Amino acid sequence: MSDISRFGVTRRWSDAVVHNGVAYFVEVPDDPALDARRQITQVLDQIERRLVQLGSDLTRLLQVTIYLPDPENLNLFNELWEAWLPQGHAPSRACIHAKLAAPGYSVELIVIAAI
Repeated sequence: MSDISRFGVTRRWSDAVVHNGVAYFVEVPDDPALDARRQITQVLDQIERRLVQLGSDLTRLLQVTIYLPDPENLNLFNELWEAWLPQGHAPSRACIHAKLAAPGYSVELIVIAAI
């Protein structure tokens, strides 16, 4: 049986969980008062920092699930995503239009990455 490592553990969630060389985590904007472009950029930066913290990087992304409450932001998200992601290292991904937990959030991402 392999160990499970948890980072940033609270009563309700962990900031990240690592098991069997795979990291699982969710990112929402640190500042939901920003406009959609800046929230998306902020979340992508947060993902990059989390990957480094866990011993991984953008080339090791396996799957990303994207939640956008406003479908009008999909083109903006794709523009920023394609500029951020290294060529040839796109993960499996899905994009879902859904209401998020807090009304100010423009994006939420679920990330699975190899370490």
